[in-house]
Amino acid sequence: MLKLPASIRLPELPLIWAELDAALRAEAAQVNAAAGTMLRLNAVDLSEFDSGVLTLLLSAVRLSEQLGLQLQIHEVPAKLQELARVYGVDAALWPELAPQL
Repeated sequence: MLKLPASIRLPELPLIWAELDAALRAEAAQVNAAAGTMLRLNAVDLSEFDSGVLTLLLSAVRLSEQLGLQLQIHEVPAKLQELARVYGVDAALWPELAPQL
């Protein structure tokens, strides 16, 4: 399982995304080799962030889908869940938590 860093701020996004992109691609290769369908990303250490984290996570979801896998984000801080809800992207990041109609 991949882990997010403790801090994700707008100025750091290009570097963090470059690292996460490479890690997701490497992890996807292993998951695909094992006939898996899920990439896992742990947010337990994430304590400092701004709205840029949503761009990062949405990009990770999009990349995972392009690689034919689903991204599952674990141990999401409540503050991040609320930020995603305010921006209206919570269902895209956590579809398993979206209300069923």
